[in-house]
Amino acid sequence: MKCRIFFAVLLVVAALFAGRYMRAASNAGHAVNAVNAGGGGNRDETRQAQRLEPGARVEVRGINGAVEVRTAETDTAEVRVVRTGGSAEDLRYGKVRVEMSPSGVIVEGERDGGRGFWRWLQGGRSVRQQVTLTLPRRVSLLTEGVNGDVEVGEVDGPVTVASVNGRVGVAQSAGRFEVRRVNGNVKIGVARLGAEGAELTRVNGNVEIRLRELADADIETRRHNGSLTLDVPNVTMRRREDHRESRARLGAGGSFIQIARVNGNVRFSSEAPAAAPVSVGLVPDRNELPPLPPAPPAAPPAR
Repeated sequence: MKCRIFFAVLLVVAALFAGRYMRAASNAGHAVNAVNAGGGGNRDETRQAQRLEPGARVEVRGINGAVEVRTAETDTAEVRVVRTGGSAEDLRYGKVRVEMSPSGVIVEGERDGGRGFWRWLQGGRSVRQQVTLTLPRRVSLLTEGVNGDVEVGEVDGPVTVASVNGRVGVAQSAGRFEVRRVNGNVKIGVARLGAEGAELTRVNGNVEIRLRELADADIETRRHNGSLTLDVPNVTMRRREDHRESRARLGAGGSFIQIARVNGNVRFSSEAPAAAPVSVGLVPDRNELPPLPPAPPAAPPAR
């Protein structure tokens, strides 16, 4: 009896796969033409706006597409969401929830759960989402779970970017910045480093950190597969334990910058007066400086 049920389920799944293939082949040209036309039932767009308090928290999560965060001299947040799919039926799924209040903004792609798999078997297509936000500069920003590039303007507050399958660019952050689990190159500008420091972990790509002003910081790299270049003034190289781990000090030291599990080159640059680049291969006497301070405790997960 159990064998009969198993084979029956197997035949149903096989039939669904076959049906999906035939529908996808027959409708491919029509779907592409509809998307290129930019109209009809395969595209929708929503816009919302809300006045924000200074320092409001903005969260963008679970987006299947590119995210762009623009900043301006304004006290109002604007959110624009564009969704595209192969048909009007596809747009019943892959919706984006937007919640706005004076204290914060949440933009989150809704999960379809198991419905997404069965819809795919029946010939459905995933919905692409493009999110554009225009924000005041004084916000706290979290972007997490994005299947596309992330571009962020000048933010006068902390920035966290996590779980991104694409390039990451941040024109400016102020205070703590975190970059975690990124499959792509990362470029981030730092207006000032706070006592909270910074963290870059699990990045599969090159990393460039541009400092807007002289910084007092301690840098530590662990399990780093790539070169480390410090093209900033007032640098003392601390220690190179092996080709994957090293330490350095900027200025008098202080804020802790942790770089771990980066598969790519890491470069620090500065807008302050230029100095000759210091590479890991040029290491002054490591006994000249006292031990580095311990790393601060990890921050609780963002909600």
